[in-house]
Amino acid sequence: MTYSNEPKDPETRRRRITFRAWHRGIKENDLILGTFADMHIETLNDDDLDAFEQLMEAPDQDVYGWVSQTKDVPPEYQTNLMTRLQAHTVPPRTRLER
Repeated sequence: MTYSNEPKDPETRRRRITFRAWHRGIKENDLILGTFADMHIETLNDDDLDAFEQLMEAPDQDVYGWVSQTKDVPPEYQTNLMTRLQAHTVPPRTRLER
């Protein structure tokens, strides 16, 4: 999915996505998506960037539920990006040995 106002320059696109990630609306999403963008934006491929832009259009409460794994992710948002965001948000649990 490409957006009609998408910048042609990849660096401009990455900067715009990072800015939007930090300015979602609710602070929880700002922290999750913003820190993820800061850490990974340079390694995202075009499909991941498309998925990130699509995610920016979804309602805040849904995004928070999906990335925190408290809501089922709809098929159109089940992407490599979502898997990475979920791992960023809820790290794998380690088993406590007794």
